Amino acid sequence: MRFTESTPAVLILQDGTIFHGKALGKIGTHGGEICFNTGMTGYQEIYTDPSYAGQVIINTTAHIGNYGVMQEAEAESNKVQIAGMVCNEFASVHSRETADGSLQDYLADAGIVGISGIDTRALVRHIRTKGVMNCLISSEIFDEAALKAALAKIPSMEGLELSSQVCTQEAYFLGDEKAERKVAVLDLGVKKSILSNIAERGCYLKVFPAKTSFAEIAAWHPDGYFVSNGPGDPAVMSYAIETVTQFLNSDKPVFGICLGHQILAQVVGLTTYKMHNGHRGLNHPVKNLVTGLSEITSQNHGFAVKMDELKSSDQAELTHINLNDQTVEGLRVKGRKAFSVQHHPEASPGPHDSRYLFDQFIDLMK
Repeated sequence: MRFTESTPAVLILQDGTIFHGKALGKIGTHGGEICFNTGMTGYQEIYTDPSYAGQVIINTTAHIGNYGVMQEAEAESNKVQIAGMVCNEFASVHSRETADGSLQDYLADAGIVGISGIDTRALVRHIRTKGVMNCLISSEIFDEAALKAALAKIPSMEGLELSSQVCTQEAYFLGDEKAERKVAVLDLGVKKSILSNIAERGCYLKVFPAKTSFAEIAAWHPDGYFVSNGPGDPAVMSYAIETVTQFLNSDKPVFGICLGHQILAQVVGLTTYKMHNGHRGLNHPVKNLVTGLSEITSQNHGFAVKMDELKSSDQAELTHINLNDQTVEGLRVKGRKAFSVQHHPEASPGPHDSRYLFDQFIDLMK
């Protein structure tokens, strides 16, 4: 079957709820964990963020696709990472003159199955109440029993290790090799804009695959270590915990973002847990407890660090807190040059209130 704007599609949730709409992207059947992003813009950056691997994204913005895509300038990785897309109104044509092409062609070429014409407000309210769950989108299967059988084969995000699948498979360099400082990046699913934010601050980067040994990374003699964002459950990433433990013991600066923050937390004995909904959007208020100032942040995570454990920890202290639900947004390790945040200071897309954190990392290496 070929795509037309009237091709039917169906969305079925793990709890049996069914929504009917119109197909977008590739005609087919695919699924994953469904979650929603409240960002008003930046859909291509969202779709190419490796942290979204294995997830079906609901865009809460009413119109998606109207400004098309730019293959390189607005991509956060070398491919589309999401497992599917859900929206209300989908524009298969675009109006931006500088765009490389339409979102429809972009998603179809990437093999992404999606659905539009959905009451996304009702769908999001359902998930906010029931919690994130697996789902299946199909524009070729409409029998309910067959849909449920296919949905049952999708693994739970809890207990799923994905970083080693989405990270680079070979180490590579970024930035000016004559730069003053060298930063080793542990790639757990890193975004390009994070790397550029570090590189443009006078750093030469070497990006290592997720399962690279500490010995191999340390042999490059970096001035600091960065632990990236990424997908999956941090509790099952023992290999990353072991490596970051050695980063910390090296007494060189360590900076972690999102999944990297959760890994650093586990290194100092803290526990992570799966959230009811997670945080995904561009307007989450966070308070910096060190400065007393608030920041509007970009976020994308479904796991978090347990607040009660951090507050009673003798190894780490709370530095940032989410003002919506009082969850952990940042920590620093006592007696070490190591800190991390749950939100995304590069904010691509999103506000740039938190980009000072990259400067703090640079300052620790001076």
